[in-house]
Amino acid sequence: MNDQAPNPPVAVAAPGNRPEIGTGPAFAEPGTVRIGAINWGGLKALYMKEVRRFFKVQLQTIWAPAITTMLYLVIFTVALGRSGRTVLDVPFADFLAPGLIVMAMMQNSFANSSFSLLVGKIQGTIIDYLMPPLSELEVLVSLTIAAVTRSILVGAAVWLAMLLWPGIDVTPRHPLAILWFGLMGAMMLAFMGVLTSVWAEKFDHAAAITNFVVAPLALLSGTFYSVQAMAPAFRTLSHANPFFYVISGFRYGFIGSTDSPLLLGAGLLLAINVALGFACYALLRSGWKLRS
Repeated sequence: MNDQAPNPPVAVAAPGNRPEIGTGPAFAEPGTVRIGAINWGGLKALYMKEVRRFFKVQLQTIWAPAITTMLYLVIFTVALGRSGRTVLDVPFADFLAPGLIVMAMMQNSFANSSFSLLVGKIQGTIIDYLMPPLSELEVLVSLTIAAVTRSILVGAAVWLAMLLWPGIDVTPRHPLAILWFGLMGAMMLAFMGVLTSVWAEKFDHAAAITNFVVAPLALLSGTFYSVQAMAPAFRTLSHANPFFYVISGFRYGFIGSTDSPLLLGAGLLLAINVALGFACYALLRSGWKLRS
C-alpha cells in the first residue's frame, strides 16, 4: 500500500498565453546543440578574459612600453634631430615617430599572444582553452583580436604623447594607410606569438624568439633610417624583411612619402597574414604540444 500522497495536479496555461510547463528552450532534449555555427558568447568570453588579463597589469603592458618608446624618440631626436637633418624630405623627428609607434604596436601584439597558451601550459591551466565549446578557429580569433587590442592601446598612448610633444608632427595624412598597415603588422605579430606559444615549453623559449627574431627584425626594418641611403646589398636584405613594409607603409600615412612600393607591401603583408593564420589554425587543430 502506498502511503505517499499523490502529486498535486500542475496547472497549464491556456494556449497562446505562455508555453506549457515542461516545454521550451530550457527543457530541450539532452544532447541538443544550442550553439550556432559560431559560438559568439564563448568567443567574446575568451576575448574579454585576455583583455582583462593585460588590463590588470596595464602599468606594465600599456604604459611602460609607451614610456620606453618615448625614450627612444627623445634620445634619437636629441642626438640626430637638432642638426636640422631631414629624411625623405621631412625632419628626422617626423620621420622617426611613426616607425616607433608601429614598432611598439607590433612588439606588444607579439608579447600578448605569445603569453596566453604558454602560461597555460606552464601552470597547468591549458585545459581552460581546450575544454570549453570553442573551435580552434574561435580560440585563434579571440587570442588574435585581444593581441591587436593591446597593440592599438599602446599605439594610441604613444601617438597621444607624441602629439603633445613639441617639435614633432604626427598628424595623420592618409588614415586608410595607417589603419591597414597598423592592423596588418599587429596581426602578423599576433599570429607569430600564437605559433611561439604553441611551440615553446618555457618562458626562455619565448624570450629567445623575442630577442633573436622579433627584436632584430624590428630594429633592422628602417625604423631609424631610410633604406634608400643603404648599400644595395643591405637594401635587398631590408626588402626581404616583412617588418620593413609595415614600417614604411605606416609611416606613409603620416608623412605622405615612402621608400618602398606601397601596394606591393600591402599585398605582401596580407598574403603573409593569411599564411600565418592557416599555420596557427593547423597547429591548434592538431593539438601539437597542447594535448597530452
